[in-house]
Amino acid sequence: MFERIFVAPHTQQRHREALFCEERMAYLQHMLVRGSTRHSLRQTAERLVWLALRMTHEARNGIDADGLTSILGEPGSSNISTNYRQRLYLDARRWFQFLGWWREVIQRVEVDPALVRFVDWMRNERGLSPNTIASWSRWTGHFLRWCHEHGHDLSRLRPQDIDAYLATYSARGWGRCSVGFIVAMMRVFLRQAASRGECANTLAGAIFGPRVYALESVPAALSWDEVRQVLATTRGATEQDIRDRAILMLMAIYGLRRGEIVALRLDQIDWAGRLLHIWRLKRHQPQVYPLVPSVAHALAQYIDVVRPASDVPQVFITLKAPRKPMPPQTLYELVRHRLRAIGVSRPKMGPHALRHACASRMLAQGLTLKEIGDHLGHSSTQATMIYTKVDMTALREVGNFDLGGVQ
Repeated sequence: MFERIFVAPHTQQRHREALFCEERMAYLQHMLVRGSTRHSLRQTAERLVWLALRMTHEARNGIDADGLTSILGEPGSSNISTNYRQRLYLDARRWFQFLGWWREVIQRVEVDPALVRFVDWMRNERGLSPNTIASWSRWTGHFLRWCHEHGHDLSRLRPQDIDAYLATYSARGWGRCSVGFIVAMMRVFLRQAASRGECANTLAGAIFGPRVYALESVPAALSWDEVRQVLATTRGATEQDIRDRAILMLMAIYGLRRGEIVALRLDQIDWAGRLLHIWRLKRHQPQVYPLVPSVAHALAQYIDVVRPASDVPQVFITLKAPRKPMPPQTLYELVRHRLRAIGVSRPKMGPHALRHACASRMLAQGLTLKEIGDHLGHSSTQATMIYTKVDMTALREVGNFDLGGVQ
């Protein structure tokens, strides 16, 4: 391994003679398989040997944060820079975790039993999507923590207590739509809690949010000309450009959600049959699309040309080692970065802007709401109604542009 990343024989010898040689080589091989470059391997190897020279065989028995601090020394106590010390700490922890030596201090976090039961109901009885469960769990937990901090027990909770909670955070910047969403979510939670005798039966019906009018805001859509401009920013030959182009085309042409894109696996692309198999998060069922030639080319460019060899089954992986599936939240920054590159700066310009552009364009081409909803994977026509509130004159300008014609 050391011969592959270092040229000088004396450097190779130095790394071979230091403590934990086999353990360091195993980790470097792991990094190589995950797609690390020779430059990254060289830097990591130097930091690992720095650590090994200051460690003892007792590390095999396990090491925690205090033990690692004793190896590195307290901040400012040695002649290494703060940045280099941080890199040492991160590499050491990842190395120890890989070897099974890391001993994490377990901090017990009290989780309200009512929240646990609510999550179980959402997952096992309602079958809600993971994203919905995560969102509702986060806000329910936020509310229950506020109740605990202010001495409000769920069994004795009153409507005015909930009003105080909403007033507290509305004053800190919550908008009407946000409050409306939270109130709707809280009603569901309180009804479930009441069905188990955890709170009053009348509580859910006694809370009211602000009036939010249907379709009161124009969807955060891009014009099709802006979609073309965004795609034009990905014409480079770098791994990032080629990867981002494929992702943006999946958003704009198929209207895929961010969770559906990051979950896309290599075996869901049927190259021979020219089909794309997508698991729809809201419908909880698979959906098959024809693989548009321009999208097929973009995916092939990424998978066959620039995507490093990896055992990760997901199509899209991170740019830096360790190569792992892209987390959904990174797609927000991806889209924002590309929009800033063409000078677009508006509220709510995340991945849904391209999904909305897809829907608005289909509407301009004369497709029905049912057809658009089916294409986008909506669970009901009501969810598609937002796309009817658009500038139809402007949309007709792109009405003759074929859905697969993005180049």
